Amino acid sequence: MRSFAGRDILSLKEFERNEFFHVFDVAQKMEPIARARKNVDLLKEKTLVTAFYQPSTRTRLAHEAAMHRLGGHVTGFSDAKMTRAGDFYQESIKDTVKMLEFYGDVIVMRHFQQGAPHEAAKWASIPIINGGDGWGEHPTQILTDLYTVLREKGRIDGLKWLAVGDMRMRTMHSLGYALSQFDCPITFVAPPEMNLTDEFKKELKQYSVNFKEADHVEKAIADADVILVEPVVQPDYTKSRDERTGELDLTPANYKITRELLEKKAKPDAILLHSLPRMDEIPTDVDITRWSRYWQEAFNGVVMRMTLLALVLGAME
Repeated sequence: MRSFAGRDILSLKEFERNEFFHVFDVAQKMEPIARARKNVDLLKEKTLVTAFYQPSTRTRLAHEAAMHRLGGHVTGFSDAKMTRAGDFYQESIKDTVKMLEFYGDVIVMRHFQQGAPHEAAKWASIPIINGGDGWGEHPTQILTDLYTVLREKGRIDGLKWLAVGDMRMRTMHSLGYALSQFDCPITFVAPPEMNLTDEFKKELKQYSVNFKEADHVEKAIADADVILVEPVVQPDYTKSRDERTGELDLTPANYKITRELLEKKAKPDAILLHSLPRMDEIPTDVDITRWSRYWQEAFNGVVMRMTLLALVLGAME
């Protein structure tokens, strides 16, 4: 297995099966620190740089919280408009990261341009972690989701997945690549205009992913052990910021996970994941049901970022 020390975390295409399980093993060692709300000194001499060209709540703060939990330091920006990358100069990714690498030991980047973290990794001498790149990928989120499934269900192999939402989403791409390393059939449910692209379906077949598509959650939810949901009412992820300009459409019933649907058709031990934020695709009365795991998922997001930071900075092997 390749060492994680000094390694970029850009895509789950690059992950081998044993690497997933190694990450999960290290995460179980990190979890007691986060659960006890302790700060340790594992990364006390290291600094994380956050470079966020798009809005973020969980991804940015989970990385920052993770660094603080491990005793490290944090600097960076959460609004590119307040930097030379977002003003008159439109400073290039190359010039930006060539400077940022002097300010810290690892960079986590979110960008509206697909492939931007890969471009950053070409020029940086320190590890780059992809915090989401346009419609590209979101590897740290799906590592979080897989770890949540492992902790909640005790296994990953043999579980049937249902993914509901916009299949253009970066989380869905990372999920597809990740499941190529596990025995996990998956059904995708999306509006016609948000279906899997032909290009991505070709990739999934090349990676031997066992998948099918359905047009309504009711047709697929009964078999699912893991239900992963993303909104179908979405901003444009190719923009640095996409703000509301009026009333938005509601989520059609085909793509909505209601309490009634779960009670009538879902397995009693199925788990429901959502990386958040949500619109109305999961009503709030689902939050206290036995199926919901998105708050545990959020906690595990800190654990997973602790794990990745410790690994790429060589504090854990």
